[in-house]
Amino acid sequence: MSAERKKVRKYWPPIWMRLLLTGVLGYMLWIRVTDSAGDQGMTNVNSAMLGILAMIILAPWFIFFSAYARKWRFGLPVLLILSAVVFFNIFRFEGVSGNMVPQFTLADGPSLEDATTPPGQAVDLQTTTAEDYPGFLGARRNAHLENVRLQGDWATRTPEEIWRRPIGQGHSAFAIVNGIAVTMEQRGEDEAITAYDATTGELLWINSAPGRFSHPLGGIGPRSTPTIHQGRVYTLGATGRFVCLEGATGEVVWERDLLADYGVTSEQEFASIQFGRSNSPLVVGDVVYLPAGGNKGGEIASLAAFNRLTGETIWETGDRQISFSSPNMATVAGVQQILNVNEDNLGGYDPETGRMLWEHPWPGNTPSNSSSSQAVPVAPDRVFISKGYGGGAALLRLTPRDDGSLDVQEIWADSRVMRTKFTQVVIQDGFIYGLSDGILECVELETGRRIWKAGRYGHGQILAVDHQLLVLTEDGEVVLVDMTTEEPNRVLGRFQAVHGPTWNNMALYGDLLLVRNSREAAAWRLPLASPLAVLRSH
Repeated sequence: MSAERKKVRKYWPPIWMRLLLTGVLGYMLWIRVTDSAGDQGMTNVNSAMLGILAMIILAPWFIFFSAYARKWRFGLPVLLILSAVVFFNIFRFEGVSGNMVPQFTLADGPSLEDATTPPGQAVDLQTTTAEDYPGFLGARRNAHLENVRLQGDWATRTPEEIWRRPIGQGHSAFAIVNGIAVTMEQRGEDEAITAYDATTGELLWINSAPGRFSHPLGGIGPRSTPTIHQGRVYTLGATGRFVCLEGATGEVVWERDLLADYGVTSEQEFASIQFGRSNSPLVVGDVVYLPAGGNKGGEIASLAAFNRLTGETIWETGDRQISFSSPNMATVAGVQQILNVNEDNLGGYDPETGRMLWEHPWPGNTPSNSSSSQAVPVAPDRVFISKGYGGGAALLRLTPRDDGSLDVQEIWADSRVMRTKFTQVVIQDGFIYGLSDGILECVELETGRRIWKAGRYGHGQILAVDHQLLVLTEDGEVVLVDMTTEEPNRVLGRFQAVHGPTWNNMALYGDLLLVRNSREAAAWRLPLASPLAVLRSH
């Protein structure tokens, strides 16, 4: 072998290293073109780890053993390190997207003023209206409004921005009653419950308490949405502050610390509920229902009932760790029950006693396979459930037994459809619509057969309005889509509602759409097909 050929070979790694790198990069390509992980986020994480592994393999050879000039062998790594230092001094890490892609921003945090209730101004949450959106996913917790009809052509009648303002961090959404919008946000080291005028964006009152939640992947701030009921506001903070406020002033009526109540340290809580408590309180009559949590093997309650007037515990039930889903009251198979998704199963509970009426395995754990989506009742006797991380969806049938419990039969289950990671589904005319791993999907309810899948919106949120679907994308754009099986992803209009990563749900109060994320909140007036007064008369 000539000296010249030996010299040329030093510019390439040894054959064994080339084979190893080919194997690593080939495996990276394979996991990206197949569905081996069952989740795009995990695919991106695995790809990044393989890329880092390839660099670790190649870097020592390049620096110490290659024939490249010293200025390249040592200068290139130094340049990369200096570039990283400059980048992180200019840009602020804002978390990751639903697909685990790092997000950065140049903007500083929002400027948030202190606020008290203006003198003489009444905040009336006692009065209710037909347009109220009193809590998580609306009055029926199904993300479906039937008393509003939107104009289908936004080219001639465009949505109008009413107001925009900075807001504290968090994934909470707005609950709106009588034109008052209540949400939760992180303000420095305090977790705040805030009330705004829905038509002007004016801050009316604020209730703050020490408490800050932060997760490198899940972000900063509270996660759950307040519930407004008979003039009072019920909230759960990310670190377990469970509180009832007087709606007129924001003053505390009663307060519970769920971590203290169930003997959970901050370290234990972070290990078992890493992304922060996200359960929105369910208020029915004089009872508030909420997943309580605790320590496995110790004091724990999958679900608990509290007196809404005093906060006293009425009953506790279950020994499963909680999920990131919220309870819902429903009548299925003729039996009134609370549907609740736990960490690793789904169950129905008697609202009077807490007795478990039925349960069904629904594997999950924190953080790699957590459950966030709601169990959806389907009249007369079925329950639909879905989740992300490759879990997919299932349709269950419930049948009453002689002892008052319910038998569970799985009609179908498919890990390939409705992978709803952070979002919910809506069911319309026998079809399910939802964001499946960030792509809008339509599935036949009875069979689980996919009708179509199209439109990449990221891990955003959806809200059905009559026969149309509002899709809030992960980057803050609102898209109006026709809910039809005939044409995949038939877009009727779109506009940029807020800027920045957005996982928060929308809230629609009549024709006023309130949208927020961890940077800003905005209200948009949507064009209606029929005036609200005409809709009320029908």
